[in-house]
Amino acid sequence: MTQDRPILGIALMFGFCLVAPLGDALTKLLSATMPLGFLLLMRFSIQGWLLAPLVLITGRPWRMNQRVLRLTAFRTALHITGIGGMIIALKYLPLADAIAIAFVMPFIMLLLGHFVLGEEVGMRRIIACAVGFCGTLLVIQPSFKDVGWPALLPLFVAITFAFFMLVTRQIAKETDPIGLQFVSGFMAMAILIPAMVLGGVLDIDLLRLPSPTGREWLLLAVIGVLGTSAHLFMTWSLRYAPAATLAPMQYLEIPVATVFGYLIFRDLPNGLAAWGICITIVAGLYIIMRERAIALAKSEAERQAPA
Repeated sequence: MTQDRPILGIALMFGFCLVAPLGDALTKLLSATMPLGFLLLMRFSIQGWLLAPLVLITGRPWRMNQRVLRLTAFRTALHITGIGGMIIALKYLPLADAIAIAFVMPFIMLLLGHFVLGEEVGMRRIIACAVGFCGTLLVIQPSFKDVGWPALLPLFVAITFAFFMLVTRQIAKETDPIGLQFVSGFMAMAILIPAMVLGGVLDIDLLRLPSPTGREWLLLAVIGVLGTSAHLFMTWSLRYAPAATLAPMQYLEIPVATVFGYLIFRDLPNGLAAWGICITIVAGLYIIMRERAIALAKSEAERQAPA
């Protein structure tokens, strides 16, 4: 078993919080000229080919039984859908706003855990969910006024990734995380390549094959590397520190996204959106702290229980 090294785990999660918003910022930059299907194909192709040597050299397990393979295929479809939704959202919304709205996912996860998995959820956490969702609506409101329905896309992304996480939880103990991402990368290619071919035949603009410039090829490669690296940073951080320690740090993505959004696009959340972001962060952190307190209480009760 890997020994806990919380400082290393926190450093890796901090790396994730820097790399993931940067990848989103570059994706937003390219989405103005690159069709959605091609961006997705490049993102997952680079993931698959980058991880292939790592899996083969280290001998990490990647073969799956039929049940896990089916769930992995479903998970991959959710992954493609979620990233695709975020790419479209980033075309219309400021970077920080899109990411902040998508951070409604922990609230959705909590409710899905209660209603789908039968997990116990106390009234205080339900109230925190409601408060956090109200904060999210404050972020959506000015964006919806400016761009219309695309302001709702990060909500769709959050719901998609909530189901993505639920499926991941179902197979996490039966798969190696890096092997899982390796298989997912090639599954995504198997889905996206025929879709791109069909898009070319039917002349669907979102699935057309572009002719990228040298600069665009470079940015596509960087986005693929950043997306893969972000996942590895998160995966490895969880090897060295407990999830309860790392979860609050994920909210660093929002201020980091705000900085990248300003530096690259000169975008800043307006006053109402900024208040909404703050409310969403506070509600999310409260839920995380409650989860930690409940887990500690259960652990203490089990420790004191007679054998």
